[in-house]
Amino acid sequence: MATRNIDTTNVVAGVLLLAIGAFFGLQTMGLEIGTSLRMGPGYFPMMLTILLLILGVAVLISAFKTKAGEPIGPIAWRGMLLILPAPVFFGLTVKGLGFVPALFFTALIAAGASIKMKPLTALILAVIVTIASTLIFSYGLGLPFRRFGPWLPQF
Repeated sequence: MATRNIDTTNVVAGVLLLAIGAFFGLQTMGLEIGTSLRMGPGYFPMMLTILLLILGVAVLISAFKTKAGEPIGPIAWRGMLLILPAPVFFGLTVKGLGFVPALFFTALIAAGASIKMKPLTALILAVIVTIASTLIFSYGLGLPFRRFGPWLPQF
């Protein structure tokens, strides 16, 4: 009989995802969910609940399918030092710089996390992400945010 190891990390992660999903599910109690076309205030939390519960079950199941533990590889410090602060930078600068420059610099910071990313490629990627996001969120969806903020000179 083959022995299977249980990946305790995946068990903990799965239970944590299920708990967070249940928390969001409890938050939607009493809120109108609505439909996909007319979303109510409980629609997003309910979708997040469903997604987290499905993900939690999948991670929990995967914990019992592993055969042997694999050693943890080297920690990707460069990725953590650049990916984690990128959304923080965006959140702190979007009101002052505006959506376009804050997103551009956020994309540049995040692109620097990959050792394979060349500077010219990172610049092109940041420009494409900024243009696409501005077209989608500002012009397409009409979200009310300033494209260029008060910290920049007004032309």
